[in-house]
Amino acid sequence: MLTLFQRDDCHLCDLALEVLARARAPEFESVFIDEDAVLEARYGERVPVLRDEGRGVELDWPFDAGRVVEWLGEGRG
Repeated sequence: MLTLFQRDDCHLCDLALEVLARARAPEFESVFIDEDAVLEARYGERVPVLRDEGRGVELDWPFDAGRVVEWLGEGRG
């Protein structure tokens, strides 16, 4: 399962959503960190961050469609 950590009204987060669409990323959950102190402390300066919950790995912004496809493929090999 993939999770995209993001903020409300975040231009970079909007760009990340476009990149994920171009990469044809599998379904993911959007988690907004704004109201969660723990997530804010962990991801506040880093959002957007894509996390593969199954592998326990994260992909920090900036990323493009090619990097997303490559990163997702790393878990299949």
